[in-house]
Amino acid sequence: MDSESPSGLVIVGCSRRKTVTSQPVPALDLYQGWCVPELRRRLPPGAAQRARTLVLSAQHGLVGADQPLATYEQPMTPERTRALRAPVRRALTAHLNAHPASEALLLLEAAYLEVLGDLPVPVVHSFTDPLARIADVHRILDSWSWP
Repeated sequence: MDSESPSGLVIVGCSRRKTVTSQPVPALDLYQGWCVPELRRRLPPGAAQRARTLVLSAQHGLVGADQPLATYEQPMTPERTRALRAPVRRALTAHLNAHPASEALLLLEAAYLEVLGDLPVPVVHSFTDPLARIADVHRILDSWSWP
């Protein structure tokens, strides 16, 4: 499928390690840990698929890959999980209205999956330890013809 077809949606969790910056940078460029650098190698700035890539941030909720964010520190606590559920659900619905998806790839720790809840997408691939299964992650992205 080409990048304009209803196909893939990637949601990746934020990481503790971030670029230290005084100016906001695109969300996908801010995070330096977890599996974000691996995903960023496939989706450099300007890649059309970044419009189908979201980051679930403990501070900001669900944001687009290119949404500017500044460095922050906010762990995902049970309180944040409860506070983020409704706004994340609204953001996900808005995103799927703009970018329908037939498959989703979730690269999220368990607490982040709890925030996200069930996805209204026919096929969902979920990895709570994506670095251990990176070949599977790449296989899914390849099947979508993502770079």
